[in-house]
Amino acid sequence: MASAALTKQVVSGSTFLGTTVGPKDSLKEQLGVCTVKVSKDAGCWYSPGRSSEVSASKKSGSVVMSVNAVAAPAETANKPSSRKTATKNTCIITGASSGLGLAAAKALAETGEWHVIMACRDFLKAERAARSVGIPKENYTVIHCDLASFDSVRAFVDNFRRTGRQLDVLVCNAAVYFPTDKEPKFSAEGFELSVATNHMGHFLLARLLLEDIEKAEDSLRRMIIVGSITGNSNTVAGNVPPKANLGDLRGLAGGLNGVNSSSMIDGGEFDGAKAYKDSKVCNMLTMQEFHKRYHEKTGVTFSSLYPGCIAETGLFRNHVQLFRTLFPPFQKYITKGYVSEEEAGKRLAQVVSDPKLSKSGVYWSWNKESNSFENELSEEASNPEKARRLWEISEKLCGLA
Repeated sequence: MASAALTKQVVSGSTFLGTTVGPKDSLKEQLGVCTVKVSKDAGCWYSPGRSSEVSASKKSGSVVMSVNAVAAPAETANKPSSRKTATKNTCIITGASSGLGLAAAKALAETGEWHVIMACRDFLKAERAARSVGIPKENYTVIHCDLASFDSVRAFVDNFRRTGRQLDVLVCNAAVYFPTDKEPKFSAEGFELSVATNHMGHFLLARLLLEDIEKAEDSLRRMIIVGSITGNSNTVAGNVPPKANLGDLRGLAGGLNGVNSSSMIDGGEFDGAKAYKDSKVCNMLTMQEFHKRYHEKTGVTFSSLYPGCIAETGLFRNHVQLFRTLFPPFQKYITKGYVSEEEAGKRLAQVVSDPKLSKSGVYWSWNKESNSFENELSEEASNPEKARRLWEISEKLCGLA
């Protein structure tokens, strides 16, 4: 992407870290950024770093971004305050540029009681998505976050804190799914991409932001991790091969790099569908370990949920066309488990904001009448010893131990 193209996309009419930039305005004037240099014809994305210069590279070219900041963005220029901004609660939702995350962001923002931080890998996609579904501009902020990069996660936390907003709720929602892949993809740190994004990035994010939630005043104080029925082997869907199974976590302990160890958590051969299911088991185990370690001490509510089968979702974009064609009607007319993105988003928003869903350590589900209830997790997704070991290994891999 050439400099001119970047300038047009970022500057004209975009909201950049909460600041709207007009066609005749410059990044320097509104955001305090002096220069943004991008090598010609190289693909790029903006990742606010913790220093004045940010660089990234690609196999087919390089991207060099020099960001010399002389002032904070307009929204963050004042001294940060730990108190709630105006009367609105603040909720961070990862993966809020599409699907469940976007639907939940819309449901919360429309109440007028919530300001949603959309933590997304693609800044421009998130901006366009928020506008396309009519989320009021004053009720959301997009901040870049690539969960497959620990540096990006840490930069996101820094950038959120500079907004001065109190954090009331964190929703770990984003996920990637590569069911047809025969070979693994890897994250910036060299971990298998499904587990790196769905589990490890969220683990690091949740650990770093727990103290922010704990300090929130007059707040619901919740941390939510989206689970999945496919990782729960006490259900019909959870028994569809390949079944989720973390084994003794030998692959994870070895680094999931496919070189010194397997790229799969259980140490087995790579399977894209199983990698996703394993990552969702990790999500549900992580929620329970957070509850065990921190609920009584902090008062924060930790929960997970399965909002229903969202058969028409971007999560399946990497699946074969036949599956994408047949799966929605199968769920609508055969299993009767179909749930629209809008309905699923309302359910997630309910777990975020409903005082009646304040019990910690719960895996929430909904019946056919859309009434919430406490669901049971499978033995694999509720094993306390496995949850403890998963936590300890994840701490080491994320550099927290």
